[in-house]
Amino acid sequence: MYFVRTAGERDLEKVRVLLVESFHATYDGLHGKARVNELTAQLFSPAALKTRLVRKDAEFLVADDGRTIGGMGYAAVSQELTKTVTLHLLYVSPALQRQGIGRDLFAELETCFPDAEIMRLEVEPQNAAAIAFYKAHGFTEVGRNENGAPGQSGIPSLIFEKPLEGP
Repeated sequence: MYFVRTAGERDLEKVRVLLVESFHATYDGLHGKARVNELTAQLFSPAALKTRLVRKDAEFLVADDGRTIGGMGYAAVSQELTKTVTLHLLYVSPALQRQGIGRDLFAELETCFPDAEIMRLEVEPQNAAAIAFYKAHGFTEVGRNENGAPGQSGIPSLIFEKPLEGP
């Protein structure tokens, strides 16, 4: 049984391993192993994860069974859009998917930003499993970004939004 809790500094290496494993399982077939290695090195370095962890207007959650981190979620208040929170990361270990871990992480993240009216995210257009998950949880497609990944990657993303319930 996995319990959702706020991440701590001691979790960051396990989270990094989970993210690298999840990214390779999801994106190697789409972008190649070498490109995924570049992205994970940049996005999930210990320093990058620590920056996310200490950000004041954000939530960094893990799903923990006491031995392993089975999933993680990270969302932060948008710097560009008012009353909007951006879901940056929601990943579950490939071996543990479809057991409700992602749903539980997402349900907690939805409640962490009482002043937000919209949750927004970007997803790889070919990531059918993620798109299905987000649609099932109330998101609708509102746009497209031709450079979704960092560094003017040229990797496109679909933009999804969901209205959030007020307090």
